[in-house]
Amino acid sequence: MNRRSMVAPPMNGPRFNEFIQSPKVRVIDHEGENLGVMYTREAMEQAQEHGLDLVEVSPNADPPVAKFLDVGKFKYEAQKKANLARKSQKTQEIKEIKMRPNIDDHDYDTKMKAVHKFIGEGDKVKITLRFRGRELSHGQLGMNLLKRVQEDCAEDAKVESYPRMEGRQMLMVLSPK
Repeated sequence: MNRRSMVAPPMNGPRFNEFIQSPKVRVIDHEGENLGVMYTREAMEQAQEHGLDLVEVSPNADPPVAKFLDVGKFKYEAQKKANLARKSQKTQEIKEIKMRPNIDDHDYDTKMKAVHKFIGEGDKVKITLRFRGRELSHGQLGMNLLKRVQEDCAEDAKVESYPRMEGRQMLMVLSPK
């Protein structure tokens, strides 16, 4: 039969009350007043007199900073703040537009509308030019087409990755300015 160790379980979130390991802490009361440096036990007793917990808010300071707070409320507020930050962040996707070197003007215009829409939404755009058969020997046609794309997008986007050949494809990546 195994015995459990007497070590406290690993905590997620700030240390509070008896889990604070430092013998002395700099204390801030519930109204934001600095009470100075005092022993952890003494600070815990004062916090309990106010019906609050002693929460370590800055463990890396010397001595650590602890506040009189309600732990449950503190964790709840921190979780709400983290969720709001996660919700408001925008992930940048890479959208791909595929073309051929001898694309017609109307098809080109349609593809360019899509490119402008993607860049307007804040996404990167990867333009792939696919060569077939004898087209491969006319790389300058593809390069001219990608230069045309670059010029048409000059006001909205900047070239992140200049045109390069990868096998039978020529690639270029544009990103919003």
